[in-house]
Amino acid sequence: MTAMPSPLLAAIADTQVLLRHLEARVLGKPEACRLALLAFLAEGHLLLEDVPGVGKTTLARALASALGGTQKRVQSTSDLLPSDVVGLTVLDPETRAFCFRPGPVFTNVLLIDEINRASPRTQSALLEAMHERAVTVDGVSYMLPKPFFVVATQNPGDFVGTSPLPESQLDRFLVRTSLGYPAHATELELVKRGTFGDEPGASPLTPDRVLALQQAAAAVALDDTVADFLLRVVEATRSHERISVGVSTRGAMAYARASKAHALIAGRAYATPDDVKAVAKPVLAHRLRLGSATQGFGVRREEAEALVDDVLRRVRVPV
Repeated sequence: MTAMPSPLLAAIADTQVLLRHLEARVLGKPEACRLALLAFLAEGHLLLEDVPGVGKTTLARALASALGGTQKRVQSTSDLLPSDVVGLTVLDPETRAFCFRPGPVFTNVLLIDEINRASPRTQSALLEAMHERAVTVDGVSYMLPKPFFVVATQNPGDFVGTSPLPESQLDRFLVRTSLGYPAHATELELVKRGTFGDEPGASPLTPDRVLALQQAAAAVALDDTVADFLLRVVEATRSHERISVGVSTRGAMAYARASKAHALIAGRAYATPDDVKAVAKPVLAHRLRLGSATQGFGVRREEAEALVDDVLRRVRVPV
């Protein structure tokens, strides 16, 4: 058996350092912490969906601190404008010339609280930033810093004052997950402590080492057999009788990146069918349109995740 390269061994060790950092600051949510780290490693973005008050913002802040670099926060409201996020061109009174004033999107980690309380117009302002890592204002493009990672929280769609995320916006999030209510013992500890976890603190890794983890995840091997299995899962979402629109090609590529990141967190230099199965629900469910054309993408999360489970049961796992 070929020995694992030293850089990959170092990357595996660093992912565990970051994971421990997160778990120490978000008590009782190891799966949510793992998925949050996975989204970053796969160069995607993270959507945390749940009722208020279960620790979504705490996890987002802990993740931002773990990754280091700069971080900024946007509180979504109904009157939030696109320029409040990406920036705008203003007249400099001293030079009498127009200049660009960057918005909070110019950061390494952007935390967007309650994204579905913003208007669809403002939500759409994030599309270019999340996909191209750039924004265009008045015909001029500006590159965002590396890494650039969006962590957004949203309340359930039936809450007052929320607007459903557009399909194209949902598709920009690699992972959608929820925290749920903590177990009794964990919640008792939180009640006694009065906080969700420790203060975020400084990152345990340098920015260069954090950025190198994304490169290491991209280098994880995905052999033909595993890639074929992954694609057959995607194709099965397109032919399922209860799914009107299945996963796109862009979604399939995101699924592959997530599978490789899952393998890295598990300490391997190669992805397996188990990695593909493990990330299926958080990566695929919000990319499905269920039933009739009047139903939107990502609605009824529990039903969508149950359909992903059904799809996995129908696709033969390679041996």
